[in-house]
Amino acid sequence: MDTSKFKGVWTALITPFTDENKIDWKALAKLVENQISGGGTGSLVIGTTGESPTLSDEECKELIQKTKELIDGRCLLMAGSGCNCTEKSLKKTANATNADCLLVVNPYYNKPTQKGLYLHFKTVADSTDLPIFLYNIKGRTGINLETDTLLKLAEDCPNIIGVKEASGDLEQIKEVCERRPEGFIVLSGDDGITGKIMREYKADGVVSVASNLIPEKIVELTETLDENLDQELQPFFDTMFIETNPIPVKYSAHLMGLCKANYRLPMCEPEAETINKLKSVINT
Repeated sequence: MDTSKFKGVWTALITPFTDENKIDWKALAKLVENQISGGGTGSLVIGTTGESPTLSDEECKELIQKTKELIDGRCLLMAGSGCNCTEKSLKKTANATNADCLLVVNPYYNKPTQKGLYLHFKTVADSTDLPIFLYNIKGRTGINLETDTLLKLAEDCPNIIGVKEASGDLEQIKEVCERRPEGFIVLSGDDGITGKIMREYKADGVVSVASNLIPEKIVELTETLDENLDQELQPFFDTMFIETNPIPVKYSAHLMGLCKANYRLPMCEPEAETINKLKSVINT
């Protein structure tokens, strides 16, 4: 499989909600147009930034279909289909056939062994022909996908083509980049280290939160790997994570007129001090 088209900037889209707590399709259209304007590779729906745990199966299915229509062939579509139950992940995967590729997160809370992780991901991969990115984020799932396990999955499952690396462990990311098979894609899961791991470890791109707001800058960073631009953007990246994602980025999108500052509990509006910081950043 030629995986080169999956490199670059993927925007982890916010899921906007109306005052009635429904998906706001008009706001979604604004968000999609804004990120496409930056020239990125694609959009991710049903990710962490999209408040995926609060979405019903029917909403997920509709979100994939509507986003596909809004994109209209102008970029690729990635859909999150992982959870902490393999059977439920299989159902989510079966409902995501309109996507161009899938993102499957480490099972969270139940903390499987490496053998359990292998069997979980392989079962999901065997159920579909769609390309799959594994999503390694120990901070939210409580378990790390070890490099040996990742590489065994890449070897045994031809449609596992890459990983979104958000482990926070630079040595692990470096090892993955060094040991990966040809064509295996490593995407940063953290805006703040994207420039570094692309420059130094030859990672292939990012699943970006910040590109909801500044897509052109994120694309420029990944294409030029300019260290000055990277340094310039660091305060912005830091501000987007001063509270739990997606709280700051969604509020910032609200300040930019892209969506309302509506969340589904347990996500909620940021503290007043955070709002002041976000206003300062967005207005500069």
